[in-house]
Amino acid sequence: MKNTTAVYPGTFDPFTRGHEDLVRRAVDMFDRIIVAVAASAGKGPLFSLDERVDIIAEVLQEFADRIEVTPFTGLLADFAHRRGANVMVRGLRAVTDFEYEMQMASINRKLAPDLETVFFTPTEQYTFLSASVVREIARFGGDVSAFVHPTVIARLQRKF
Repeated sequence: MKNTTAVYPGTFDPFTRGHEDLVRRAVDMFDRIIVAVAASAGKGPLFSLDERVDIIAEVLQEFADRIEVTPFTGLLADFAHRRGANVMVRGLRAVTDFEYEMQMASINRKLAPDLETVFFTPTEQYTFLSASVVREIARFGGDVSAFVHPTVIARLQRKF
């Protein structure tokens, strides 16, 4: 799918190897990727919005010419239209993700019929991985080096 701008939205608290894997694979399919970092104040994120944007930009710096990392609030469909995105990228780790993601894709299709949702399944080694699991392991001093980039490890160590 060429000549496309894809938006990959999420809270990314923290940005995991699973998120990174999805972006790396999406770069091969789309011309431009916008990693849209949701404010998500209601979730009580560990990292501030600015910290999450900075972390992701650092982790993905090798793709800086094709990837933009930016915060967003409000409706994702509106954000995508403002940014000229015509594809939304979402990850599906397991059947438990499917129902929620299908609901969101259906709602977004109603709000923005020209915005297509594309689902990626994770590379097998990241199927079980979630940001909440990484936060919990890090909170108790566990080794998260297999789950996050060294940049994220350093930031987690400062938090805990």
